[in-house]
Amino acid sequence: MGIAIASGMPPSAGLITGIVGGLFVGLISGSPLQVSGPAAGLTVVVWNIIEHYGIERVGLVVLLAGVFQAVAGALGLGRYFRAISPAVVYGMLAGIGVLICASQFHVMIDARPHKSGPLNLAAIPSALYSGVVDGSTGSGRTAFLLGLITIGSIVLWSKYRPQRLRAVPAPLVGVLLAAVYAALSGAHVSYVSIPDNLFRSVEMPELSDVFSGSLLVSAFSLAVIASAETLLCAAAVDRMQHTVRTNYNRELLAQGLGNALCGLLGALPMTGVIVRSSANVEAGAQTRLSAILHGVWLLALVLLAPGLLRLVPTAALAGVLLHTGFKLVSPAHLRELREYGWGAIGIYAATLAGVVIKDLLTGVVLGLLLSVFRLLWKLGSFDVEVRPSLQGARLDVYMRGAVTFVGLPRLASQLERLPRAREIHLHVDELSYIDHACLVAIGDYERQARLRGDRVVIDWVSVDARSEKISMGEMQPSG
Repeated sequence: MGIAIASGMPPSAGLITGIVGGLFVGLISGSPLQVSGPAAGLTVVVWNIIEHYGIERVGLVVLLAGVFQAVAGALGLGRYFRAISPAVVYGMLAGIGVLICASQFHVMIDARPHKSGPLNLAAIPSALYSGVVDGSTGSGRTAFLLGLITIGSIVLWSKYRPQRLRAVPAPLVGVLLAAVYAALSGAHVSYVSIPDNLFRSVEMPELSDVFSGSLLVSAFSLAVIASAETLLCAAAVDRMQHTVRTNYNRELLAQGLGNALCGLLGALPMTGVIVRSSANVEAGAQTRLSAILHGVWLLALVLLAPGLLRLVPTAALAGVLLHTGFKLVSPAHLRELREYGWGAIGIYAATLAGVVIKDLLTGVVLGLLLSVFRLLWKLGSFDVEVRPSLQGARLDVYMRGAVTFVGLPRLASQLERLPRAREIHLHVDELSYIDHACLVAIGDYERQARLRGDRVVIDWVSVDARSEKISMGEMQPSG
């Protein structure tokens, strides 16, 4: 419900997605112990969809995203969604965490969040003053207290809970305590609003805009982000236990079908969720029945006790999300990336900034482009060492690393600067790879040196073995 509110959707949309994630996706998923449902990581995406297209088109975008995911799973593309740099993933999560904290702070004082992350961040001081210090917004102080009770309970329960109650999640304890306090004190704050009959809130999407170019782009972006988050979560679940392994293509297909169903029901998009999945594993789950029961209990609660859910203050749900958002901005991720150099930190920071300042897609695309640039830079990283002989008659040139078109200008420059000698030996034993462009450059240098009277010695067989050149023997048909 909290994720639905943070996304700009009614709480019922989050409940429906949780039920579908358990009863439907849990039944057919390729990661049996993974729990699927609404994810904090998609709140910003849904919020942007609502801002651009209106709440009535969210279902259509989710439906199209589900179709993209299902097709990708059927084509066996599941494993490729895992090929995303951790720096991009961590930066994306941190950016989402910042945006969640910025928006949910306003909800925690019973105020409406603004339309963008930067506006929410900039408005926090004035909202804090008017809502809590000055108290001019009415219920702000009480709502803020309920949010603090929720956050404090989560932190304390996570740290000091009894061993026999390990399976009781800390957010549930925080929300329960805040709801009890609000009920006993008669707090006049905003409460969760859900219909008596959940399924009356279901609205089928209008399909007239199904081929709209901008909607297709938004759906594709949602599909990519949801797939990456799901499959990274599935990989983490595999590391937590050794009972079952993930079939990534099947999991992607199941998520696609689940999101298509959620879109038809006008609900939130879903992913595999690491917090719920890890709680599932820690509680001793062994089969997919554990994930299915997650949907069963949600459905039972909605059908049998909807009035109980209306006792929950929205400030308590905002407190849960504030705590979640803070955890997404994890210092541990930065420490891990620091071991891989400042380049990884730069990609993380650029992704985070893109997500916060512009939107999620911009941040992720920026991070991916920087990752590709960094990879090309690494591939073009090589070293040339020149060792002249004492008499100056021989020059030994040692090349190390990978020589590609990215480093071609540097290679050509270093070859041109080599001093003249009667014999120039080019050593390639320590080269890991050389591409066609650099192969041509070395050949040109050899010919020019020969024309000016120098002798160049190079083992071309060894060079070819390190290049992308296909030998004549490899080109002969077999048999």
